[in-house]
Amino acid sequence: SPILGPGVDAGLSPLRNELAQDWSHEYEYPLADHSDLARVAQYLSVNYDPLYAKEKIQEQLEAVDKPNFSDPVQPHAALADLDLPIYITTNYDNFMLDALQARRKDPQLELCRWNSELLRSYPSVLETGYSPTPAQPLVYHLHGHYDSPESLVLTEDDYLDFLVNISSEEYRLPARIQQSLTGASLLFLGYNPTDWDFRVLFRGLVAATESSLRRISVTVQLPPLPDGTPDAVQQKVQQFLNDYFGSVDNRMRVYWGSTQQFINALAARWQGNQVKERDQV
Repeated sequence: SPILGPGVDAGLSPLRNELAQDWSHEYEYPLADHSDLARVAQYLSVNYDPLYAKEKIQEQLEAVDKPNFSDPVQPHAALADLDLPIYITTNYDNFMLDALQARRKDPQLELCRWNSELLRSYPSVLETGYSPTPAQPLVYHLHGHYDSPESLVLTEDDYLDFLVNISSEEYRLPARIQQSLTGASLLFLGYNPTDWDFRVLFRGLVAATESSLRRISVTVQLPPLPDGTPDAVQQKVQQFLNDYFGSVDNRMRVYWGSTQQFINALAARWQGNQVKERDQV
């Protein structure tokens, strides 16, 4: 079960720390943590209104051009080639759905109903008898979709509400999504271990679920260190994060490389397997 984070969109839309810094400058954010989008968005929600920052996100994503899905190592395209039934994302964009449609699949979009009566009243494809398949996969937006600003998990309060609510019976994740989190290998792509997205997702959601049936999972990480950092320091950071992931879930493995490096290797291996299968036939 791939779980897509902000780094998958690198080069397509502004990174969240860049967006936070832009907003900090534009709105004279008074605190020191200018690169923390959740905190800067919290500031805008207090000084303007709760949907102000979310509608700004919506405007920006509506203006973003689609990537080239004919490129087999474009991250969304490479994942679409895997013929999986469920894709989970904490990104707000439509790229995963678009990539699947470009592969002539019939994907269905589903929002996590984490916050309000409005979201919980949205029609659910999972309540219509639909069952995700590789030909008709589900794209599950865990932190919302830009078409519905009220669905976005963006501010600090949103992340806390999300974490509290989805652990309650009233807002519990659909059974099919819970199954994909507990009964399959998980592939975390495009996350920084210090991001709110990853901290809430990994510690509060995945690590809190029953993992006895889960297979080995992988998180793709690059330590948040500047270029030129001595190798000894780099190794210490990697060891610390390896130990951290292992203490929370001993089935977690870390791939120390960029999202694109991992996608390149994944696409090459997948294409090689496809060739072998054709040769055997």
